[in-house]
Order: sequence, then structure tokens, then C-alpha cells
Amino acid sequence: MPNRAPWRGFSLRIRREMSVSDRPALVFLVLLTLSSTLGGIVYPEYIPSTVLLLPMFIGSLWLGPRSLPWFIVFVCACFCVLLVDQPTVSLRAIGRAVVTFAIALLIMATSFRRSRLGVSGPLGESMFVDLRDRISKQGNLPELPREWLVESVVKSAGGTSFAGDFIVARRSSDDKFELVVVDVSGKGVEAGSRSLFLSGAFNGIVSALPGEQFLPAANDYLMGQDWGEGFATAIHLHLDLVSGAFELRKAGHPPAVWLHAGSGRWSVLNSDGPALGLLENADFEPIGGRLNPGDGLLLFTDGLVETAQRDISLGMDKLAGLGERLVQSGFDGGAKLLIDSMEQTNDDRALVVVHRRLHGRSAS
Repeated sequence: MPNRAPWRGFSLRIRREMSVSDRPALVFLVLLTLSSTLGGIVYPEYIPSTVLLLPMFIGSLWLGPRSLPWFIVFVCACFCVLLVDQPTVSLRAIGRAVVTFAIALLIMATSFRRSRLGVSGPLGESMFVDLRDRISKQGNLPELPREWLVESVVKSAGGTSFAGDFIVARRSSDDKFELVVVDVSGKGVEAGSRSLFLSGAFNGIVSALPGEQFLPAANDYLMGQDWGEGFATAIHLHLDLVSGAFELRKAGHPPAVWLHAGSGRWSVLNSDGPALGLLENADFEPIGGRLNPGDGLLLFTDGLVETAQRDISLGMDKLAGLGERLVQSGFDGGAKLLIDSMEQTNDDRALVVVHRRLHGRSAS
């Protein structure tokens, strides 16, 4: 049986090299371009000059901003060699040349824009995927006692992977649960970079400070950023997992909805507080209560309840009405059910359902 260890070691070195450098890709593309050029000279009737568009296209995906312009120049030079090698230059050949050089210019322009990021296509894509995953991890809900159920759903505008809405949650060692729902100005990819920036910062703030200090500290943090028109709204829940007592503070954000199991009705938990990043030394009014067994809280962003044709108060009425059904049917899977039942909007939207189960009832 042949020893595969040397081959595995070689392939591992190649993968490592490609993860940090585009040199292997550049070597491969240069060889591909040379072989295509040689094939076009020897077999012009079988290999057209436009074959060089293939390494050009692959290079636009693989190569970094430093290597790509030089490689495009190299491919164009090889194309000129093929063009000169032809016995006669027809109008069709001139047309192919114009198209080839136009595509080369477009790729060059793209590479100059990409140079601001400093990485090649695959590395840049993997970077954005990693950033997206980091945002998602910030919103991972901690494991809570069986008495409690917390579910969340975040959807972005247009179905993209980046959203201006995000969630930060943590459970402390003294059975306190902190939850923050944030809506960054803008939507979709436009707000994705700000969401990434703030999600890490807010996660650190909520882990380091008592509940009543979170929004003032978050506001001070945004005031220190040079964002121009950038701001964010947020609602912060501080919940005692033993007693069910809670405090809510919001910053320019839609209020929470409290679903009362005893009466089967709902109420709006509204309080004052400006959006984050607009006013220095802002005050955020607390409002509190106690979740009894069977009760639930709905925390959401305005993209879920507000549309161009419907006022936010009407959207909240609809959401609360749907939430009342959960009191009877059960809250498990309720976050997805509610967000799917609401009218789809071209905006980022997030919803968190917090429920205190009836004594003796567990998740199905």
C-alpha cells in the first residue's frame, strides 16, 4: 500500500499557504494563462483567444488587490500575442479584443476598490462570514432554569445575512438574566457593520455593569463614536429568574408587551428614554413588574410592527393579539410563529419571547 503521508503533508502546506497568501493561486493562473496562450498559437482553430477570459475571471475571485492588477496586465499581454499571431485581423477579432480589454478594465477597477479591504475575494468572503457568525453568537441565548422559556428570531431586510437588529443576552451567577434588543439605524448590509461593532461592545458593557447602568453606558459609548447620522434604539430587560421580578428600560425603542396569563389580556410597558447616541447624559426611565407563572413578555424592533401603510400602534395591537393565543396554546416555538404571522416588511426585524412556565410544565 503506497505511503500517502508525503502527499498529505504537501496538500496541507498548500492549503495553509492559500489561507494566508494568493501565491499558489497566482502560480496556477500564470501556468494556465501560458498554456492557453500556447494552445491558441498551436491550435488556433480549436482554442480561441477568448479562452484567456477564464483565468482572468478566476483571478478576479482568487487574487488579492496587489497581485490582481499585474496578472490582468499579463493576461492582456498574452492576448495581444494571440492577436498578433493571427494571419489576418478581422472585425470579429477586433470585437473580441474590445470585449476582452473592457472586462480587464472592469476587473482592474474592482481590484482598486477591493484594495481598501486588503484581501482577496475568498478571504474577504470568509472574513464577512466570520463577522456574521460573531454577531449571531452575541445573541445566543444562555441556558435558563426549566421554569423559563426564551426564544428569539432575527430576520434581515431582503433576506441577507447581515441585519441592523441584534440581540445581546447573558445570565449571571446570581440568577439574573440580562437581555438587550437593539435596532441600529439603517437596514440590511448597510447597518451590518455597525451591528457587528456595537454587538461586541454592548456584550462587554452588559457583562460588566449592573442593569440600571447599561443604557447610560451604551449611550456614552455611541456619543464617543464619530458616526454622523448613526444612532441606535434599544430595550433592556433585567429579570430575576428566582422571583420573576423584572425591570425594563428603553432608548427610543418600541415598548414591550406583557401577556397576562391570569386575565388573558395584555398591556404595554412604556417608558421614556431617547435613542442612543443622540443626547449626552440621557436618562432612561425604568418600568417594572413581576412575571407570574404563565405570563410572557414580547420584545421586538419596529420593523416587525410598522409598515408604510400601517402605524406602529396598530402593528403592536396585531402582535399582542397573536401573542394572546400563545397563552392558551403554549409558548414553545412562539417566536417563530409570531414573526411568521406578522406582515412581511422590507426592514430588519427581531422578536424575543420571554415566558415563565406554569409550575410543573416543561418544554414539549
